[in-house]
Amino acid sequence: MSSSPSEKGRQSQAPLNSNTQELFVNPTQSVSPGNTSVNLVLPVVDDSSSSTSSLEMYDMESVPAPYHEVQPHWFYCRRATDNASWLPFSREDSDKLERACDTAGAQEEVVVIAVDGERYDVHVKERKCYAVYWEQAPSEVRRCTWFYKGDKDTRFLPYPEDFSKTLEEAYMIAVTLDEWKRKLEFPTGETVILHNPKLIMQYQPIGMQDEWMTSPSEQTRPRTVKRGVNNIFVEIPDGEPEKVDHLVFMVHGIGPACDLRFRSIIQCVNDFRSASLSLLASHFKRAQQDGQVGRVEFLPVNWHSALHGDATGVDEDIQRITLPSISRLRHFTNDTLLDLFFYNSPTYCQTIVDTVASEINRLLILFKQRHPDFSGAISVVGHSLGSLILFDLLTNQRSGSEARDGVPSGEPRHLNSLEQTLTRLGLQQYLDTLQAENLDMESLALCNDSDLKDLGIPLGPRKKILNYFRKKWLPEDCKNGTVRLAPGLQVAPEVNRDGDGNQSSEVNQPHFHRAQSVTSAVDYEYFDMGIGQVSIDYPQLSFQPQTFFAFGSPIGMFLTVRGLKHIDPNYTFPTCKSFYNIYHPYDPVAYRIEPMIVSEVDLQPMLIPHHKGRKRMHLELKDSLTRMSMDLKNNVLGSLRTAWQSFSRLPVAALPPVEEGETTPERNLEDTPGVCEEAESSESAEQSEHPEIKVGMLNGGRRIDYVLQEKPIESFNEYLFAIQSHLCYWESEDTALLLLKEIYEKLGVAFEQPQL
Repeated sequence: MSSSPSEKGRQSQAPLNSNTQELFVNPTQSVSPGNTSVNLVLPVVDDSSSSTSSLEMYDMESVPAPYHEVQPHWFYCRRATDNASWLPFSREDSDKLERACDTAGAQEEVVVIAVDGERYDVHVKERKCYAVYWEQAPSEVRRCTWFYKGDKDTRFLPYPEDFSKTLEEAYMIAVTLDEWKRKLEFPTGETVILHNPKLIMQYQPIGMQDEWMTSPSEQTRPRTVKRGVNNIFVEIPDGEPEKVDHLVFMVHGIGPACDLRFRSIIQCVNDFRSASLSLLASHFKRAQQDGQVGRVEFLPVNWHSALHGDATGVDEDIQRITLPSISRLRHFTNDTLLDLFFYNSPTYCQTIVDTVASEINRLLILFKQRHPDFSGAISVVGHSLGSLILFDLLTNQRSGSEARDGVPSGEPRHLNSLEQTLTRLGLQQYLDTLQAENLDMESLALCNDSDLKDLGIPLGPRKKILNYFRKKWLPEDCKNGTVRLAPGLQVAPEVNRDGDGNQSSEVNQPHFHRAQSVTSAVDYEYFDMGIGQVSIDYPQLSFQPQTFFAFGSPIGMFLTVRGLKHIDPNYTFPTCKSFYNIYHPYDPVAYRIEPMIVSEVDLQPMLIPHHKGRKRMHLELKDSLTRMSMDLKNNVLGSLRTAWQSFSRLPVAALPPVEEGETTPERNLEDTPGVCEEAESSESAEQSEHPEIKVGMLNGGRRIDYVLQEKPIESFNEYLFAIQSHLCYWESEDTALLLLKEIYEKLGVAFEQPQL
């Protein structure tokens, strides 16, 4: 039986349940924003509908509630491979967008609001969000007021803005007139029924409706409709502090994906940034409340797309020679593992290093434009091959008077003109040939013998040109017989000896003896071959990094393969004074650095503390069992000593007294356990002291190798979790906390361990 208007006036508009435990997801169907016009006449729902009559039980009270305008919240759409999800902006960003929306209506110019730590720009009128620092497709932005959730959905999805506006108008009329049980029919076939303020449902149309299907409940299962973000369960993120204390550039390793979920470097860095923000709130809480701590900004550096893009054409060349069998595996190999070979190629190594340096310099310019008050330091992070790229790049930076900020690539120190050089060599007849190829002194210095031969230059002139540039760029000590590398490395060249062992006058090319190879870095500017690294022109960064963090790094292995055995303890990077080698114990790609500096001591790596302030449970249990075994050993020795004393005392009384200076077997046996005890106690005390050992100046005299604690499940089968261990750093809170502690320690801010 349908209700009369007077009966409806006595019905209550109970407040919406704010504790509804619902989640918010991408729907299987969405309402088209362009088809949201509804019939002006709102017909009363036929009480023949069993579904509607059963819902009337919710109308129990009779105190109407006044109408209040819904509070909007702004969301953005994040698209994955096959689906999309709507995520809320922080309350601060949502408020900024709402204020801009109120003022943008009367303005003709584009209104742009920086959000999400100023890493994105929202064009308010366009309803689009654009990334600032990296290439990314623009995402849709909505001013959300009404939401719905289907029976198979797990999260609420926002309606389009025009659809929400129609629902809000109908809701306002229903509340003002206190008339409910009305339905809105949309041209697309959707039907929304406002039963009461607490119960609003949407019914989706089916393909072909039969004439006898008159009830919406007979068509399809309804969707739950909610008004306002406060009535749905959605986690609204906290806003980021505006002040940036430190900037960190993060360079990825091989391949376009950085973890087992095949996510890009952008997504992985976003997770690492979120973890650092959470750790700042928990481990630097007091300093954050006092205004001493802002936040650390992490920006991704992507070089893979430049290497595999159309500019190089390497993917097309590789594809022509790739076998058609096991296509997926070969595609994976071409897209990831070949990056290691590309880095050892002179052509593509130059492309990779130039891309990394230019991208870092470009990101720094953008960051300073958006943060003009930034005065903090800058650090770099490299994962896997990315750490090796940064190591070689930092090794070849220039400091002091040689530093040139903003220079994209290295240049020769001094070059005469091409005409003067050829005249000095008596080869001026080849000037026109070289100029026809647009060769100047710098490009001619990069040519090899085959390049000059292709130009038609005979063997003799070719040798003169190559010998000139080799001697011109080699320092004096190299010419005199000792190859000069970077500070801390002196390797004698191989010399010819006759049959009697006498040294001949001819000096051959530098030869590196593995047993005598000692290096801190190699200055590749002075020679083409040498330690196995390709000869390229290393660009210069426009800043001096404070700290270099390496995640899962193969640096130690590559240096060893290049023929280097030892790193000079006095060596430091020219422009970076701190270096941390962070790795998981099961990472198959990671190698240590400290044994190359301190080879005479078996030095264990530093164990990275758990972010909760203790060792993991299985490691604590392992240590406890170790201590227990030592205690049992000591107790057994003590029990044996007591038993021997009891046994040896019986015959001692019958023996004559021992004169001073005499010894007996019993006395020796009695004294022995005591000596053992003293020796063991002194040894354990010596081991417990752990005197600090300096491992060179690469990290300012501090430790370099830091190892993560494996998880309990990982300890059961280290082979099973090997690949995962190499990709775990992006989500490791322990790693993020180590970075934060190092960064803020230099700022004089100590972290506080939260009480659990």
